[in-house]
Amino acid sequence: MNREGSVIDKLSGSELYSKQWGQPTHDDTQLFYLLTVGTFQAGLSWKMVTNKREVFLRNFHNMSIRDVAGMTEADVDNILNDPEMIRNYRKIMATVINAQAIVKIQAEYGSFARYLWEYVEGRPREIIYTHSDEISNVSPFASIVAKDLKKRGFKFVGPVVTYMFLKASGIVKDIVIDQ
Repeated sequence: MNREGSVIDKLSGSELYSKQWGQPTHDDTQLFYLLTVGTFQAGLSWKMVTNKREVFLRNFHNMSIRDVAGMTEADVDNILNDPEMIRNYRKIMATVINAQAIVKIQAEYGSFARYLWEYVEGRPREIIYTHSDEISNVSPFASIVAKDLKKRGFKFVGPVVTYMFLKASGIVKDIVIDQ
């Protein structure tokens, strides 16, 4: 194991999420994980949700998109009985439905990453702000992506969740000039 791996293995879920936040990724499994965190974060503290990393991995088959897409109502019931899980039926079902939608996108585009990165022509979309207090939690761009995700069957992908997801996955990058 390399030194980086040993450090990452010791990080809490929120520390790992912070380390990965904004790092461009083309990995469908990582993108699915980041989308799932965004789904569960809606209405909750990001730190609480990111500290559930191991719980998400355990309940969602190590974020295997195909395995989650094939989950049944009985599987969802089992997740709801996990005392460590955020037991929100709608968010758990959204994760299953989102995995199913990703499988369809993979069939059409070759990967979920390719579909997402086509929006920005393969390079992170930089949004420049003069001051950090100008940074918004929504954008017209994220609204366009959210609308298409919804059209493709995704759940819990409003403009705010989608914008945070795009930032987390490095597809959108905020640049603040005067820090």
